[in-house]
This record gives sequence, C-alpha cells and structure tokens, in this order.
Amino acid sequence: MRVVPGDVKTAELHAYLLGAIAPRPICFASTVDAAGRPNLSPFSFFNVFGSNPPTLIFSPSRRVRDNTVKHTLENIYATKEVVINVVSYAMVQQASLSSCEYPQGVSEFEKAGFTPLPSEKIKPFRVQESPVQMECVVKQVIETGTGGGAGNLVICEPVLLHINESILNAQGRIDPQRIDLVARMGADYYCRASGSAVFEVAKPNLQLGIGVDALPQGIRHSHILTGNNLGQLANVHEMPVIDVAFHDDHLKNIIQYYSISPDEMEKELHRYARQLLEQGKVAEAWQVLLAGV
Repeated sequence: MRVVPGDVKTAELHAYLLGAIAPRPICFASTVDAAGRPNLSPFSFFNVFGSNPPTLIFSPSRRVRDNTVKHTLENIYATKEVVINVVSYAMVQQASLSSCEYPQGVSEFEKAGFTPLPSEKIKPFRVQESPVQMECVVKQVIETGTGGGAGNLVICEPVLLHINESILNAQGRIDPQRIDLVARMGADYYCRASGSAVFEVAKPNLQLGIGVDALPQGIRHSHILTGNNLGQLANVHEMPVIDVAFHDDHLKNIIQYYSISPDEMEKELHRYARQLLEQGKVAEAWQVLLAGV
C-alpha cells in the first residue's frame, strides 16, 4: 500500500499517521487566557527535545474539520506560559473528558474533576492529580501551515518541575511502574506503560556492539533465532569464547541426546538459547550457542 500526502483527504492521512506513529506521550496542557480564566486540554503531538536548556514541544494543531484553532493556542499567544502535566493511568478518563470543546471561559478543571494548584513561577494552574507537573515559559511558536490539520509547534522551556515522591525508586529516579503513564495510539486507542508492557533493552555505553554481521554464519542465518535475538547477541563488545567453567544441565542433556544428529542438536541449542535470551540471559545464551559452533 502506498499513500501519497495530497492525494488523500487530510482526515484519512491523519488517521494513518496517528496509527503508525505511536505510542505518543500525552501533554496535558494547562493555560490561562488574558483574563486569567483557566483552560486544560490533552495533546498527543508532544515530546522532549533537549535538556540543556530543557526543551519540550507540543502541537495544538488546527482542527481538520473546520480549520479553527484551540483555546490552548490562543492562550499561549496571549500569555506565553503553560504547565505541562503528564497523564497517568489513574487519571486518563478524566483527561480525555477535558478534551471536550467547552465554550471559552468554561473551566475543564471543574468539568473533568481535577484539582487546580497554584504554580510558583507562572500563572497557569497545575493539575494536582498528575505525578509530574512542569511549569514552562513559551520560547517560540512555529506555525507549519494555515490549513486544517496544520501544526503549531509550541516550544517550551520548563522552569520548575514538581515530582510526586511516590513515583520515585530507592535511587531517587522515576520508576516506570509507579508513574504508570499512558500514551495515545491511533483512533480511540491508548496504551499503558507499566506491567509487562515495560521492558529493558541493554545498551553498551562507551563500547560498540560487534554487530549482526560479525555473528557466526550458523547463528546469523538461524531459522529459530529472531531479529531481536540476533540484536541481543550482537550487542556484546567482543566475541565471547567458551567458558569451561560454565555448567548447565539442560545444555548437557541436549548434547548427550542429540549427539548423533548435529542438525537436530543445533536446532535444540538455538531453541534453548532463544529461551535464555527472552529472559535477558545473554551470556548464558552465548555459551549454549558456542557449544554447537
């Protein structure tokens, strides 16, 4: 399937983009208008783009259906201030409710049942229920177009972060299980970034991985090991060697049982290595695979 922007309706292209570029973190933006009246709305065109200076960007895009702009953008132009609150699973239904297009001056804090907290450095209120609230000044707004669906990149600099200590681990870092964030997918779908959805991918810091091209041919062209498995194996900074002190009863049984059939033994070794890799045991998986090389 090929989709050429301009050859399809904007709404259709919008759906493809949001379905493909996901999950997207949610900016729960709190602003005030020139009269000081609060506004609250979620946006999934959002991310962090630097830490020195700290830089966040979100985009309250022009509405596709009628090319109008949102109250949040009007308030941004009026005050150049915004609080960016993150959205956790415990508040996602309320956050979604706040996206209703209430008339100018109606407080989404009240409609969605959120608690406004005074900010310390800017005028917009913070959302008490959000586990992290970032007071930001707006440095620039970049309008990407004037038609329906065009983005308005609001470039913000956080000047004060409020972090609920209940989401921190013993090392004082944010624990993904405790913060329990949600993100937007396409259509009406969300995802929850906790539980089994959260996993680690080990990365070498200063040393380079050997690369998939450096793996032994029998491993590289395995019909059992997946691309993810090969990526794990190729992430070591030097080719492992057989460890004579390594002992594994299951490995021993495979070698003994399949010794008369090298092809079947290789398959069993690869199956076992895959199990180990799925448990994050890369060093052990290498020893299993080296036994068949």
